[in-house]
Amino acid sequence: MIANKKIVVVLPAYNAAKTLEMTYNEIPFDIVDEVVLVDDASKDNTVEAGKALGIKHIVKHEQNRGYGGNQKSCYAKAIELGGDIVVMLHPDYQYTPKLIRAMASIIANGVYPVVYASRILGNGALKGGMPIYKYIANRILTLTQNILMGQKLSEYHTGYRAFSTEIFNTIDIEANSDDFVFDNEMSAQICFAGYEIGEVTCPTKYFEEASSINFKRSVTYGLGVLRVSVMYRLQKWGIANSPIFKLKEPA
Repeated sequence: MIANKKIVVVLPAYNAAKTLEMTYNEIPFDIVDEVVLVDDASKDNTVEAGKALGIKHIVKHEQNRGYGGNQKSCYAKAIELGGDIVVMLHPDYQYTPKLIRAMASIIANGVYPVVYASRILGNGALKGGMPIYKYIANRILTLTQNILMGQKLSEYHTGYRAFSTEIFNTIDIEANSDDFVFDNEMSAQICFAGYEIGEVTCPTKYFEEASSINFKRSVTYGLGVLRVSVMYRLQKWGIANSPIFKLKEPA
């Protein structure tokens, strides 16, 4: 805990058996109360690796639900466990768990309700081996998103995010895609609901076992991101009525 806030780390996993232990061992357990592993029907022994590490909360999808579907299970479990702060961390060891303390502290102390670990602040992305075409695409997409959504984030595409679970009382993530564009739909929901997003700089590592999507999927993802950003702007103008931007009624 930090400031009496219960911290839950969620690990959305797919074929993460080779990197799970490295990720898990860097989690700061002096502040983290619970760890949740959600396995999206992996073809390797991710679940067995999680059990060997002593992870108590393991959710296994019998059928692959996609990256967004995995995160939906992650956040549902974190809320079920009574988490006040949930940190979503890819278990592929591309991002260092050592930033959990900083990210959770920002939320626990009421500075921001949402924090993203940015690979773009500083030189972490290219130094860590991000392919140049992905870096350029990241910068172009982020610029476009910032213009359309009226934000100033350094990137929207990180796989390392922390949230106050209070935001889930307002936004409806179940309305979002089960695919990779889920992250950007959730970002758009957060901004539409009026929450501010803080950022911390984050080093990153690109290597064979680190999760990534191929060029074709990257193009599909990029087009999806642009669609979400345009829908956000149209919603703000009152021209569109997308279900992802429908806010929950206060309890």
